[in-house]
Amino acid sequence: MHRVVVVGGGFGGLYAARHLSNASLQVTLVDRRNFHLFQPLLYQVATGGLSPGDIASPLRSILKKQRHVEVLQAEVVDLDPAAKKLVLGEGALPYDTLIVAAGSRVHHFGNEDWPQHAPGLKCIEDALEMRRRVLSAFERAERAKEQERRALLRFVVIGGGPTGVELAGALAELSYNTLRNEFRHFDTRDVEILLLEGGARLLPTFPAALSARAQKSLLSLGARVQVGARVKSVAEDQVVYECAGETVEVAAATVLWGAGMRASKLAGIIAERTGAEVDRGGRVKVEPDLSVKGYPEILLLGDMAHCVGADGEPLPGVAPVAMQQGRYAARLVSARSKGGDPGPFRYVNKGNLAVIGRHAAVADLGFLRLSGYPAWLIWLFVHIAYLIEFDNKVMVLFQWAWNYFTRKRGARLITEEKK
Repeated sequence: MHRVVVVGGGFGGLYAARHLSNASLQVTLVDRRNFHLFQPLLYQVATGGLSPGDIASPLRSILKKQRHVEVLQAEVVDLDPAAKKLVLGEGALPYDTLIVAAGSRVHHFGNEDWPQHAPGLKCIEDALEMRRRVLSAFERAERAKEQERRALLRFVVIGGGPTGVELAGALAELSYNTLRNEFRHFDTRDVEILLLEGGARLLPTFPAALSARAQKSLLSLGARVQVGARVKSVAEDQVVYECAGETVEVAAATVLWGAGMRASKLAGIIAERTGAEVDRGGRVKVEPDLSVKGYPEILLLGDMAHCVGADGEPLPGVAPVAMQQGRYAARLVSARSKGGDPGPFRYVNKGNLAVIGRHAAVADLGFLRLSGYPAWLIWLFVHIAYLIEFDNKVMVLFQWAWNYFTRKRGARLITEEKK
């Protein structure tokens, strides 16, 4: 029986495992976590809109009806392509076809001390740490003196891509609406939210007109936006950035990182073991069929694959790309088992979405570009549709409806500090 090993329970790996429906294949899904995480909604956990369980589903539950698929919770530490073995923390796993979709990790561009002062957003623990810092700042401000309070009520978000924009918008909603009138010694409307973007505009992958509308929406929510801001240092209570030749120092107790990502460490291991090339983001350059050059049995998907699109540019590390690559990888494996070939992978871009806040979003659908309430509705229903399990869809839809009508965020719990 042909042995297919899938590494990673994210969008790419899970979609590959779910579409490997050929019962003649023996499929093993390996992940160091026991759940699939809907990462596009992590920012809502970070700002108290949703709980972790609302956006996570156990892998075994998702795949329980596919009797030829098994799930192993284990960490991959190495690869032996010559012997066709995946090396785990405990033992090894042989394969005939290896599909790797291990995702990416937060990247602070080599600044070793920045992560402790500016946490990124990639996993549940990151979101809970952000939530702890944000809510703790408000609690500390309640008993702080005036000068210290200003820094506690100033939030700096670094990075003007979708993650940074969504974080800044959610912080504005939390500060100016949800928490209003809950504190006695200060007014949450005095909160300052500053979004720093190093490029010339927000959401650089969107059309310029939609970027401008996104910035206008953030300003209307009460956030400040500074483009062309190159961050020079991040300390416990200060951010220093350079803009238009001037150095600016900002006192802020809470700094959130929404900027760089880099391919997982496993991408580097695969490149080293196979001699494959990697790009500046650590992604392995793959062939048109997503295989590693010289190793047709190893397929790479999602954030760790440098895959060139129809326009000659590498595809972005977003969920729709990983989903389509997962489906394609399943078709490729099934076709090969029957002596066929589905041809190269072709990505169909169905559009880009980013939400800013209540009734505020931007949508680039290619043939149509929208902003405001229509784009927000599209964003809402697309995200509900892509949540993996039915109970997650119901819970998130109910929670969003409740938040919408009451302007409350029920998951505002301060958890223990991340060690």
